[in-house]
Amino acid sequence: MLNDNEKLSGVTIIGGGIIGVCCALSLLERGCDVTIIDKNEPGDATSFGNAGVISHWSCVPQCLPGVWKNIPKWLLDKNGPLSFNLDQLPTLVPWVIKFLSNSKKNKVEQISNMMEKLMLGNIAGYRHYLNGTGRDDLLIDSWYINVFRGEQVPRLDDYAWKLRIDRNAPVKIIGQGELLELEPDLSKDYHSAIVIKDQSRTVDPGNLCKTLAEKAFSKGCNFKKLKVNAISRNKNNTYQLHCDGRNFISEKVVVAAGIWSVELMKSLGLKIPLISERGYHVEFSDPGVKLNNSIMDVAGKFVSSSMANGIRSAGTTEFASANSKPNFERAKLIEKLTMQLLPSLNASTTNYWVGSRPSFPDSLPSVGPISRLPNLYSAFGHSHYGMGMAPATGKFITNYIMEEPQNIDLTPIKLDRFF
Repeated sequence: MLNDNEKLSGVTIIGGGIIGVCCALSLLERGCDVTIIDKNEPGDATSFGNAGVISHWSCVPQCLPGVWKNIPKWLLDKNGPLSFNLDQLPTLVPWVIKFLSNSKKNKVEQISNMMEKLMLGNIAGYRHYLNGTGRDDLLIDSWYINVFRGEQVPRLDDYAWKLRIDRNAPVKIIGQGELLELEPDLSKDYHSAIVIKDQSRTVDPGNLCKTLAEKAFSKGCNFKKLKVNAISRNKNNTYQLHCDGRNFISEKVVVAAGIWSVELMKSLGLKIPLISERGYHVEFSDPGVKLNNSIMDVAGKFVSSSMANGIRSAGTTEFASANSKPNFERAKLIEKLTMQLLPSLNASTTNYWVGSRPSFPDSLPSVGPISRLPNLYSAFGHSHYGMGMAPATGKFITNYIMEEPQNIDLTPIKLDRFF
């Protein structure tokens, strides 16, 4: 029987999602002893349900200038891309105030620069991690095609596109003819598109995370399937991890628990502005049609991709606690919009999913040491961008733990910015 305070050697990572797994692989490459603790199997939570897009140019924050003008319209439209639960208002209001304070142009430019650095090398990073797994097929080359219908027209001088272009994203506008050559199953209601080239996507996000976790375990990483309820700091700057019925002591801890990091930080006396931004997906398991690339419906604000298990459409934002009852009407809305996108789609067999994105009000994660808590590192809050930012996050965390210099200034993504 294990001691009530079993000591874990090396580094303990709380969280077995894509962020935690990438941190583990990077640390293992540098010879560290690593343990992952998670209440779920790796890849079974938020990392499972995203749209799979992996891009160097996901550098557009949510807090764009003028976004406040759209919020009332989105909230009043029951079919709009944004909703919230009333019980979230006490948390949501101060978060929104901080969010809007980050929407000034000079601030957005700084955020976008940091996002670009967090995305840099992500495709090569995943290919490196997949080396030796025999599952290189989980990552495929792909374009990101943003499609337009109705009165909406593509404009590269729109601010969000300018942010990408200024950072050398290879984009171009195409008309309906070229669009339908690329994607023959699209509705002819779509008259044009903006294409971002030279990207990748994973055809199975959950399995990508599991495959990389299995590689980490084969390299000596330990895994404990337990829920960490709280963390306490010992006098010698080690940490006690309070789990269900068992306690562990670790010299170094990386918190990569997504939205559940809020409670862990609270147990250490830190209140952080991290909010649950839930997203939904619908998967059509026998679609009868195929997409060659990832498709963003600009009007509907959702992304569709062909996946290993069919066509998946993901999107919407719902401000609701991670534990609240899912509102699968949000998924049904995406289902309806996908049927408009793909008129020949077979929608007879569908699966719905909901997950919680951990979002800070500046669209940036928290990555690095926390000045008040020696030997404890944050790696959470990646919002919509976790799949793209995971390889760089793993590298940055490893450099911190190995006490080696970073090649860029990471001050903007330290948790200390909120204190």
